[in-house]
Amino acid sequence: MDLGTASTTPLTRPEPEDTPAGEARRAADIPPGDASAPPAEPVTLPEGKPPQRSLAKRMMVIAAVWIGLLLVGGGFALDRTLTRLVQNNFDNQLEYVLTALISSAEIDNNGEVWTYRSLGDQRFLEPYSGVYWQISGDGRETFPSRSLWDRTLTVDGSHRDNDPHFYDSYQFDGEPLRVVERNVELPDSDVVWTFTVASAREELDFQIARIRSILIWSFAALGLGLLIMAILQSYYGLSPLRRVRAAIQSMRSEGANRITEPLPLEVEPLVEEINGLLAHSEKQAEEARMHAGNLAHALKTPLTVLTNAATAHDPKLSDLVCRETKTMQRHVEHHLARARAVGRRASGHARADVWPSAESVLRAVTRIYENTRFDLDGNKLAAVSIERQDLDEILGNLIENAAKYGGGSVFVTIDAARDEELCTIWVEDDGTGIPESERARIFDRGARLDTGKPGTGLGLAIVRDVAEIYGGSVELDESEDLGGLLVRLSLPRAG
Repeated sequence: MDLGTASTTPLTRPEPEDTPAGEARRAADIPPGDASAPPAEPVTLPEGKPPQRSLAKRMMVIAAVWIGLLLVGGGFALDRTLTRLVQNNFDNQLEYVLTALISSAEIDNNGEVWTYRSLGDQRFLEPYSGVYWQISGDGRETFPSRSLWDRTLTVDGSHRDNDPHFYDSYQFDGEPLRVVERNVELPDSDVVWTFTVASAREELDFQIARIRSILIWSFAALGLGLLIMAILQSYYGLSPLRRVRAAIQSMRSEGANRITEPLPLEVEPLVEEINGLLAHSEKQAEEARMHAGNLAHALKTPLTVLTNAATAHDPKLSDLVCRETKTMQRHVEHHLARARAVGRRASGHARADVWPSAESVLRAVTRIYENTRFDLDGNKLAAVSIERQDLDEILGNLIENAAKYGGGSVFVTIDAARDEELCTIWVEDDGTGIPESERARIFDRGARLDTGKPGTGLGLAIVRDVAEIYGGSVELDESEDLGGLLVRLSLPRAG
């Protein structure tokens, strides 16, 4: 009995209209000959795109910009704070002198103001010493300090300052002044007197300039130190990536197949992913070598038969060529189908609804096996992570085998609730089944238990290979309901 055979044309050729897979493909609106998904368009970078900066340079640029912003902002705030403190201290000294001047002022018998005691600072007695005071009133004679000599402080009498009023004055050429003035009404006088104290800004400006110089040099040194620290941090922090690059280079030059060098915890996940990718690539390469060897071995026997027949001038050479060529063609198509399934799986996001696929296959098989009764039951919403074309191919092989070798009844049951991760599809028939000792061998390519029916023994091999590519499995058992063969197909569920 040949349950390993299927007349359904594999995925890589356009199916004739009288085959189940061809009917299923038309029912699913898939054009004949379009066996594989459309090739993905190559991803190309836009022309003229500038090369990306290195990670170290990005980190250093970000650090330099951030350090610069912080230092400029902090330096400006600190400069304003210290400048204000120095100026407030200077203003407090002027206000102290102003208070002493007001407390020492009196009105004489003529109604003029005078001071009954001198201020303690001798600079008020030295001409042009840089510190000055002056008392003035509307319509009264101005009473200045000796340090003013022949000059007079300009007073704006358009407003009244009941509290000390500080401002800068540039009335003397080459000698900017810091001025404080206040309007006071003295006892026994109806005149509003303006008391003014001024001091040259030279000392104040020198202190401010000194503070700013210290700030500039200090912040420059701090910024340079922080920038050097950022450079060293970037260089040292990214050194594991350079070690990974060196390890990959050694893999290419020395033949190593894994990155085994101990690396920091932050880089370890990247190394694990690289090692996983290398393992996956090795597995794919090994599978490619294995299937290339299997294909070569499968083609060797037909080629030998043809060579011997041609050498011996066999009169049945033409029939032999047709038969052996068909065998070779089936082997080639099987391996191509498996290769295309691997490619479609690699594209990711595969999804197919099981019920519509099973219905389309059953419609196609029913036309060939009109005397067979087909029943479909189970979860109508089940979906699996597999391309629709591959699902049609798998179900086409299983259902046609069940119809070909069964006794006239085929049950297909879809169960998506048995397992949270897998969707199970049962295909049962009422035939004689397969002995348990032969169930493992039937999956081998070319294995046939019934040589009396046409086939090449590749049907179940294709089913097993394609299912395993998508992470599924195929198992054989005895049907409890029908008594024949039960094929249990498990495929990963789609999310």
